[in-house]
Amino acid sequence: MGGRYAAFTFCDRITEHVPARRARATFAVPPSLPGFSPCLVAEATGQLAAWVSMAHIGFRGRPVAALARDVRIHGEVMPGDTLSLEVDIESCDAEAVFYQGRAHVRGRLAVELVDCLGPMLPQDEYDSADDLAREFACLTGEGETPLRFGGVGEHALDTLDAGADARTARLHVPRNAPYFADHFPRRAVFPATLLLDHAIRVATELVDADPAQPLRPAHVQNVKMRDFIHPGEDVLLAVTRARPREGEDARVKLAATIGERTMATAQIAFAHAGVVLA
Repeated sequence: MGGRYAAFTFCDRITEHVPARRARATFAVPPSLPGFSPCLVAEATGQLAAWVSMAHIGFRGRPVAALARDVRIHGEVMPGDTLSLEVDIESCDAEAVFYQGRAHVRGRLAVELVDCLGPMLPQDEYDSADDLAREFACLTGEGETPLRFGGVGEHALDTLDAGADARTARLHVPRNAPYFADHFPRRAVFPATLLLDHAIRVATELVDADPAQPLRPAHVQNVKMRDFIHPGEDVLLAVTRARPREGEDARVKLAATIGERTMATAQIAFAHAGVVLA
């Protein structure tokens, strides 16, 4: 497990590709994993949009996660499941890609990405255009070897303050981790989806006080990634309660900071298990 196109690449085969318009793909979640979070499902969907957009501009640039109006979490994905991924590209050029995406599992919708924008950055700063072009040809042809992903491992997450309406924790980004082989080989960047995954954990600890009626994340909204997080950095995750909207059971605001710099902001809505929010 691990290595190039195995450490943090969630596409086994692209089964349909209409250039700059839409694509479908599959990814088999290895049954050996302890779990596969909704944020990794969102990552898989976003990566499919990235493949389509990079191919459209000849792999001269690559999109990075920046803005998402809504990540809707409809259900769990379990180890051993196979994801059916699909993206619709609203617009794509050398500056940015704007897209919608969905991930289904066992015939049901698991995660939905609504109004996502990824600015394009120069490819040669992050990866090899030739390598990516060859991998895209593999994915649109016979496909990659399935079940190659070995997981992301554990991260140090230390609770600093645990109040009734707010909670803070320190996330330590490792200096070396397998996923940096894919994200990205020439300039390592901590994946935004892993940041959100840890933020959801902190937020869940804040709002999920009744084990008899557990809450689950239903929406991650107004996601704004403002700056890159690099290996070895410590990130302060601060979540505070906000007024729930209609149908929600809880809502929190997230701010991720390093020193005086705001790295990311978002809002996370929660509902009781079994409740699906629109």
